[in-house]
Amino acid sequence: MQKMSVVLGFVPWIVFSVLSGPSTWQWAAPTALVATLVLAVPDWRRSGEIGVLDAGGATFFAALTVLALILERSRLQWLEDRAALISGIAITVIAVASLLLRRPFTEHYARQSTPREYWGSPLFRHVNVMITGVWAATFALQAVSALIVLTTPGLADLFGWVVPTLLLVAAVKFTMWYPDHATADVRADAAPRVAS
Repeated sequence: MQKMSVVLGFVPWIVFSVLSGPSTWQWAAPTALVATLVLAVPDWRRSGEIGVLDAGGATFFAALTVLALILERSRLQWLEDRAALISGIAITVIAVASLLLRRPFTEHYARQSTPREYWGSPLFRHVNVMITGVWAATFALQAVSALIVLTTPGLADLFGWVVPTLLLVAAVKFTMWYPDHATADVRADAAPRVAS
């Protein structure tokens, strides 16, 4: 797996989370939409497919952009106040849906550096299910952190930045480590046993 390419797929979500705040989320949504398209179009031209994360992100950010354009700001206060929570829920739903549909979103990125003959292998599938599952859990925990920030403002620094950042770092490290670990386990299992 081109290990860091999956992290690159999160750039639009990171852009949105950094830019969305009081009076700025309506700029964050179109900026994240543009970032999604900038990343997705070259992938689509090269592979002929759009990744689940790109498709879900484009849909989500396009919907927010349309809301920002057609509704008055006063009618969107609820969205402004909950932008981090809503985006956390959205990306969690995308990740979980990709698992339920048996198309883990990380497969799109893994295919960029894995020969086609391995795409149907149980190991390839297992690695992508595991990594997607870790990311789904990470997104869900980040959404819970956003909810805690909304309900307990005194914990905003801890749950608004520290916890989400630690979760992100842990998920990136797992994404970097797990494919090699799983492959090494399979090789060890396939090695001939030496009789004692």
